[in-house]
Amino acid sequence: MADNLLDSATMLKEELYRQLSRIGKCLSSDKRLEILTLLSQGSKTVEKLTTSTGMNFANVSRHLQVLLEAKLVKFTKKGTHVIYSLADPGIVDLLTSLWRISEKQLPDIARLKSNFLNDLDKIQTLTMDEVMEKLNTESIFLLDLRPKEEFENGHIAGAISVPMAELEHFMQNLPQDAEIVAYCRGPLCVYSALAAQKLQAVGFKAYRMDEGLNEWQEHFAH
Repeated sequence: MADNLLDSATMLKEELYRQLSRIGKCLSSDKRLEILTLLSQGSKTVEKLTTSTGMNFANVSRHLQVLLEAKLVKFTKKGTHVIYSLADPGIVDLLTSLWRISEKQLPDIARLKSNFLNDLDKIQTLTMDEVMEKLNTESIFLLDLRPKEEFENGHIAGAISVPMAELEHFMQNLPQDAEIVAYCRGPLCVYSALAAQKLQAVGFKAYRMDEGLNEWQEHFAH
């Protein structure tokens, strides 16, 4: 009897680890991680994911199928479109934790980001607390550089939707003494640095914020 229970416990342990590995296998693909990050900003059609990732339709569909089998995404249908979203809000926490551990343990991440920012002219990065202080005490423009549908799905209070493609036009209507902070999808998105560079190049006082909406909500929820 005792031996049977021990065998059952061992089999259970092994099967549980096999189930956990299903999630690990999904996260072993850089493209699937990119898809999950995009979906963390809001639901998207396969066509939209194809455009955003630069992959073809067939490859995006294959990655989505793997994510679907692991219960990390779900989908609904609207007419001829299939719309995907994260299967659970907790997956955002998983992605955030993965980024933080990777940033801490992998020196290449810091090197890649540092090399990119060093190629730009003295772009100042503000912390979330510094941005909040400016929002509370100063008149600043907080620019959300994500696509409009992501902005409409959720954004930092007080932010203005200015997708990157519309930045040049928006700049033309800003007062020259404007102070501007830009943010995009979070630490893996470099649009905030590029926007701050463009703004500084024409004389504006501009900053970037490394974090995005998900990090902002987590930070100020505590």
